[in-house]
Amino acid sequence: MNQLTTTAIILSRTDYGEADRILTLLTPDQGKLRLVAKGVRRVKSKLAGGIELFSVSHITFIRGRGDMGTLVSTRLQAHYAHIVQHLDRTMAGYDLIKQLNKATEDQPGPDYFHLLHQTFQSLDDVSVPLSIIHLWFAMQLLRLGGHEPNLHTDAAGQRLDAGAQYQFSLDDMAFSPAARGRFAAAHIKFLRLGFAGQPPRVLAHVRGSTALVETCAPLVQAIATHVA
Repeated sequence: MNQLTTTAIILSRTDYGEADRILTLLTPDQGKLRLVAKGVRRVKSKLAGGIELFSVSHITFIRGRGDMGTLVSTRLQAHYAHIVQHLDRTMAGYDLIKQLNKATEDQPGPDYFHLLHQTFQSLDDVSVPLSIIHLWFAMQLLRLGGHEPNLHTDAAGQRLDAGAQYQFSLDDMAFSPAARGRFAAAHIKFLRLGFAGQPPRVLAHVRGSTALVETCAPLVQAIATHVA
């Protein structure tokens, strides 16, 4: 049997039998894997330490004849312990993992692995507000799914004016000038940073980020609902 090695993040764990677990893992080069970790729930299991949640691990596995393989060995590369020390960050982590799992097929590209890894790093940094992490994560899912809004020209093709006010058109996926529009240059710049893939800590350092998130988050959610 050929053994394969890769880097992996646990998406889900399900107890199976008396001592086993079924794992769903996200990798940068093997897509999603479903592996059985035999005997992992036993006290002296050598596999247990390398399949912690909110971690990145080096794994060796064997592909099965169907869609289920077997985990052979694990080695923990990084564990983001601050996440599990804060209930709100733990719950946010569970939610974001579920969102990514639902949004990806069996063979997602490596960008999704790197997105989840960067999400763990951000959740582990307690100085980064959860509201920014949630907004940033939603923007990355839209970007990777090919649903990034037009943040450079308006619905008529004219360059966005730094002194103008705008409303957003979901049908055009672009802004339109409006005398009493909710969105101004600061909001558009903030969205550009997020959709460009800048990490959450960069967004957190933008002046007035709390107010910007309050205005931009409903827009990003509306776009996600519109394209779903």
